[in-house]
Amino acid sequence: MVFSRSISILRTITLIFIVGGVAACASPARGVLAPVSIAASDTTKVDLLVATTRAPTSQKGVFFTGERGHDLNLANVVVSIPPNRNPGTIQWPRRLPGDPERNFVTTAVDTINVRDIRTWYREHAASGRRVLIFVHGFNTRFEDAVFRFAQIVHDSRAEVTPVLFSWPSRGALLDYNYDRESTNFSRSELGYVIQQAVNSPDVSEITIMAHSMGSWPVMEALRDIAMQGRRISPKITDVILASPDLDIDVFRKQLIDIGRERPHISIFVSANDRALRLSRLISGQVTRVGGVDLTNASYKAQLKMASGITVYDLSALRNGDSLNHTQFATSPEVVRLFGERLLRGQSLSDADPNMPGNFGATAVEAGLAIGTVTGAALSAPIRIFESTVRR
Repeated sequence: MVFSRSISILRTITLIFIVGGVAACASPARGVLAPVSIAASDTTKVDLLVATTRAPTSQKGVFFTGERGHDLNLANVVVSIPPNRNPGTIQWPRRLPGDPERNFVTTAVDTINVRDIRTWYREHAASGRRVLIFVHGFNTRFEDAVFRFAQIVHDSRAEVTPVLFSWPSRGALLDYNYDRESTNFSRSELGYVIQQAVNSPDVSEITIMAHSMGSWPVMEALRDIAMQGRRISPKITDVILASPDLDIDVFRKQLIDIGRERPHISIFVSANDRALRLSRLISGQVTRVGGVDLTNASYKAQLKMASGITVYDLSALRNGDSLNHTQFATSPEVVRLFGERLLRGQSLSDADPNMPGNFGATAVEAGLAIGTVTGAALSAPIRIFESTVRR
């Protein structure tokens, strides 16, 4: 049995490195963020506020490295997205400069003084004054984070003011521990960014979305706010954790420390997430929250005590990335769900059975899944388990 498990672990590691190697071979040349001045009338612009703890660099078109900086830096980045593309995809420039008609490119990258963050919110307030703060995951270069978040905002068609928080990731599979420590290094600055959004009179509602390892600084920043005796502002209505690389025992303790007066939490999980299998191996065989198998009664029992949580099980999805780790951004169904429901404060359990994308409720989940269940098991590819207790 030990031998069989070892073979399984080796296969998982080999697959991840093969896929990572393929992705690396397909990666663009450095410097893709150098602004392109060519105008293209049929492209779409996404205007981002970027807050980062990465070290700045003078290298053209890079702006920030994977190393740790001394201060929080802000920038306004405008991303141009080409027409005639499939949702969930990023069209990287094959050569520099990129072609706005065919590639993701930037049209402006301007530094912002930290003291001027409220001015930026005032000048970029979306209708409804809703803000989306996104925190990327492990193995993510700065340009990857910028283009991925712009893609999510564009494809979801969400009416939000987008804010990217980018912590120092070296963008290398072998730097897992460095990246994990970088999330600890950055959690206070993330808390500052969150509080600045809360304090802005031009912001009425905040959703925080984190992917993978980015879930750690989000939960820790919220925990720090709660532990410092400050209540979490009701402006923060939702926290979305996509494939969270969180120790399930630590996550439960974080929820206890944050307390019951917290935002509603939505979690995207997949029992087939190969990246989180490797993370579990590295982390002492403790299950990661994003990799739980909800057919296992013991995981349901652990989550049962938490209220105000909705879990979206993506295990049956057959599109997105080959590791089943970035489906929140690469699966058209999930991106559409994200835009049409979660950012409008709606739950899938309240969805119209005839809504596009095969998300209609078809059967009631038996028994207690998380808290008191009133949600439904959705027809493949997504199932939902929802608590009745929301803020």
